[in-house]
Parts: sequence; structure tokens; C-alpha cells
Amino acid sequence: MKDLPTPKEDILSELAQIQSKDLKYSDGKILGSMCTEAHPFAKEIYIKFLDSNLGDPGLFKGTREIEEKTINIIGKLLSIDKAYGNIVTGGTEANIMALRAARNHARKYKGIKNGEIIIPESAHFSFKKAADMMNLKIVESELDDNYKINPKSVQDNISDKTVSIVGIAGTTELGLIDPIEELSNIAFENNIYMHVDAAFGGFSIPFLEMAGYNFPKFDFSLPGVSSITVDPHKMGLAPIPAGGIIFRKKEYLKVMAIDSPYLTVKTQSTVVGTRLGASSVATYALLKYFGSDGYSKLALKLMNNTKFFKNNLEKIGYNIVVEPELNIVAFNHPTKDADILAKELKDLNGWIVSVASCPKAIRIVLMNHVTKQHLTQLLKDLKELF
Repeated sequence: MKDLPTPKEDILSELAQIQSKDLKYSDGKILGSMCTEAHPFAKEIYIKFLDSNLGDPGLFKGTREIEEKTINIIGKLLSIDKAYGNIVTGGTEANIMALRAARNHARKYKGIKNGEIIIPESAHFSFKKAADMMNLKIVESELDDNYKINPKSVQDNISDKTVSIVGIAGTTELGLIDPIEELSNIAFENNIYMHVDAAFGGFSIPFLEMAGYNFPKFDFSLPGVSSITVDPHKMGLAPIPAGGIIFRKKEYLKVMAIDSPYLTVKTQSTVVGTRLGASSVATYALLKYFGSDGYSKLALKLMNNTKFFKNNLEKIGYNIVVEPELNIVAFNHPTKDADILAKELKDLNGWIVSVASCPKAIRIVLMNHVTKQHLTQLLKDLKELF
């Protein structure tokens, strides 16, 4: 028996019921996500370019031009005049591309076949995916007492098979910035590809610096840095999926290039073939719409919320794991296990927090959808549970 067409109204009704099961950013209950609701202007632009495919850029020359402009704008934020790269699905794909470039470059110019990557214990799990996909051995470097990568441990772990060193600018669990300058020096002196995962921090550190914050160098101003991941769909308010990978040199894209004979370009360097152009254009539109001044004000507001939350947690009696460098606060109850506290928060008022593992702690990400009003209620509930 054939299925008859379903009226549009019935489909919309069904989808509305299904979507009602999803949490909404606007409720302020999502407290552990580095993503947030996309800006309305970005959504408007996104729909206009929904049919553009950057996997076949000769057919969508305008959209490809916008992607190149977007990469160059982000590149200038990261201290490089001419940047190369792509807007991809997210930080995971960006990190995979970076390590693929590092592996292929080391294979071509150094003859390394079974490569190793040196990453911090605090690295995002995407590096484990990348290593698994590309037959790379992970060598984890120790963290110091402040939960940042220990450069001496990195130096000690270098071998004749090392294809890349990885540092983090805005760790997933604590929002900390590794000593990238020291890592850059090690990479440069040893002629090793260095990748910076700034998926979170890359869209806030430059703007906070414009607002008067001081941060250690983490970008292409350091000669040892080869590539940087930065995600517009996090602090940039772009629609998902919008990750970014920026390379210092075009040759890093070339060593990944695969022949694509039936498309409008001869080669393709990205992981996926068909690529949505809407993400690039929406990111470009927001970069123009906000400008550096608008993004600086946004980043500053979130840091002010971070300070407000952290200071009031301490007044209640909670233990702060580290002084926040970016808009993430990790804390613990003096005696109560983090998993238990997380469950109590959910049961009490529907708060969805994440529990960090390095070290174990409640982790709150102060994103754009988490307002001062939400934080005031959360603090009230935390005081009740103390």
C-alpha cells in the first residue's frame, strides 16, 4: 500500500510536538554548551544561501568569494595578512584538517610514515578522532598545577616521528589558554608543525584585547604557529554548522589536495565534498554587522557575567577551580560530589550543567543566552543546595 501525501499542516504539527522535547537556549537552562542561539540576522542570511555548495565552487563563485573574504577577516583578527582555509562544520572537522595537513606535510618533506602528535591532557576529544582516522599516535603531555600544558613535557615528548604539537586557546573544560608562545618556540626550533585549537577562544580573545584585557600571544604573530581552529558558531553567534580552519601557508592545503575531476575545480582539500555555503556567508554578514566594536562589547558583557557569577559563588562558599580566563567557571561544593550536585540542580529547577573531568567539577559556560537574571536564579538555587 502506498503512502498518501501528508498535508503540510499535519507535518508542521508533528514537528512542533517533537521539537517541544528540545531544550531552548532562551530558557537559560543550557549551562554547559559552547554553542548558543544564532543571531537573527545570521539566520536570515543563512536561508538566502541555503542552496549554495562550496564543494563545487565554480558554480557558486560569489559564495566562494565570500568564504575567502571571511577567512581573511578572521585571519587578520589572528594577526596574519593573507590567510588560507575554509569555513567547515565545526572544530572537530577543523582539527582533523589541521592534523591531516601536518601528517601529509611531514610525510612529504620528512618521510615520516607513522606519525605522532603531542597534545595536552586537556585537549578536545576531536584529536582522538583525528588520530584514529589517520593512524597517528597520541602522546599526551602533562599539565602544570594550573591545568595548562607543561612545555617541558612537550619538549621531552618530541621524537623523530612527531608531526605536530597542539596547544589550546580556550580549553573546553576550563577555558584556559595554554602557553602558546613557549610551544611555538619549541615547534619552530624543532621544525615541527604547530596547531592551535582556539575553537572557543579565537572569537573572544582578540575582541577582549580590544576592550583592554591582556592575554598571552596565541596566534600567527608567533612564527611557530602553522594553523588555528576558530569556530564562528560559538562566540561568533553564527548558525551551526560554522567552524573555521585558518592556515599560515597555502601549501598546507595543497598537501591535502585530492583530484576532483568532474567538479568545477581540479582539486579539493576539505574533508567533506559537498559543503554548505550558507555558513560562510552568515559568518561574513555577522563580522560586518557587529564589527570589532560590537564583538568586543559582547565579549566584555559575557566576561562581566563571568565575574559576577564567580564572585557570588565564592560568597556562598563554593570552591573555584581556577581563576576564569575566558567565560567559563568551574567550581565544586566543599563536600558534595560534582555528579550529585549536577543531578540536584536538574531536579530542582531543570538546570543542565556539565561535569568537567580534568579536574572533576561543575562547569558553567557563560554564553550569550545565559543572562544576569538566569545567573541570579541559579545562584539562589545553588545557595539552597549548599
